[in-house]
Amino acid sequence: MKNFVFLFILFSVSIFSQKEGYWDKERNTNQQIVVKAGERVIIKSEDFPRGTTELIYRITLLDNNQQLSSSLVSLLKSIPDPSGYSQGAAGGVFLLSKVSGDDTCKYGLFLDYKSADIYKQTGKPIKAILFQNEPVDKDSKLIKLNATKELSSAKNIWFGFESQNWVMHEKIVLEIVPWVNNELHRGWTTENRLELLKNCKSSEIAKKMINSDIFCVGLSNNIQKKYTIDEYQKLLDVEKSKLLNEISFQCLNDKTTNNSIINSARIDSDDYFLQGKYTEAINLLSSVVFEFGNSKTNDYSTLGKYYLFSKQYDKALKILKEGEKLDASELSIQLNLAHLYILIDDFSKAKELHKKFKNQNITAKESWKIKTKSDFDEFQKAGITNKDFDRILRLLEN
Repeated sequence: MKNFVFLFILFSVSIFSQKEGYWDKERNTNQQIVVKAGERVIIKSEDFPRGTTELIYRITLLDNNQQLSSSLVSLLKSIPDPSGYSQGAAGGVFLLSKVSGDDTCKYGLFLDYKSADIYKQTGKPIKAILFQNEPVDKDSKLIKLNATKELSSAKNIWFGFESQNWVMHEKIVLEIVPWVNNELHRGWTTENRLELLKNCKSSEIAKKMINSDIFCVGLSNNIQKKYTIDEYQKLLDVEKSKLLNEISFQCLNDKTTNNSIINSARIDSDDYFLQGKYTEAINLLSSVVFEFGNSKTNDYSTLGKYYLFSKQYDKALKILKEGEKLDASELSIQLNLAHLYILIDDFSKAKELHKKFKNQNITAKESWKIKTKSDFDEFQKAGITNKDFDRILRLLEN
């Protein structure tokens, strides 16, 4: 199961990395910088919103009194995600300013003030993550923040500009718009998702399971959809506990997504049964499968069997009769009813069922006769004996 959790984390990271997000047009950088003749200046971008995976920047040099015909933000309305920009040169040309002046500049991108300041003082882009050495009058590029480890941790970027006009001032417009991934913006990292999975195991339902990983993954995913990491961490411990139980019930009520959880509960309850832990098997199957309306015909037979082995015969009769109403042709239910009648000393009813179905198969590969003998052996191993077992076996041979 540890491998399963690891695969889940990798799968989550893969989903989180997909380009499903938005251009954050509210927290963009838009600055007009005046650079003196032949000088260099450095400019810090606005801090990137949490979950920023890419950004687009545009640099435009303007003559006096020139104005941009359209802002970068307005142009991005027609590009739904970064791939629309990065797939070809046409996107880059489209994003370039429709106007520019006669001036040109060199520029570089840096991850911190110290590196940017070295460039400002010396003109040497020693630690530049990108450097445009050929003077340009306008430029635009897409930067992927997950391209390197250093970029992935960047909270902002420093731009350094060097004027190529040795007589007059230059006017440079710098525009930066971040692309924010919807899931990453919620702040759930691998570390705090693992912590959430650990907490999920304290929920009432998870405690009843042997292997609760599948259940806890579903529970964790639902919490992450409902809360950002900041919202979740502000909850008191008692509120987190209450939330875990509430989301647990939601997971089990969701018929479109709970199949894997229900099947896992069936497997765990059977494991409990094989260990002789009948109470645990009954509680798990009852609470997860029956209580939330997820039961199938076979579940009635299984729960009836658990009651038989725990010698709760009245409850066994009740659940098996309910299953019979759903599907009287389900022979596993009929066989468990026959066992019940033997155990409560109603031989005539047991005999009637065995005579009726003895020549049929319980499953495609298991006959009524073979299953009956197998069940009797299982009863005896559990310490449940009855004088009529042999009578039934003789009846089946005739």
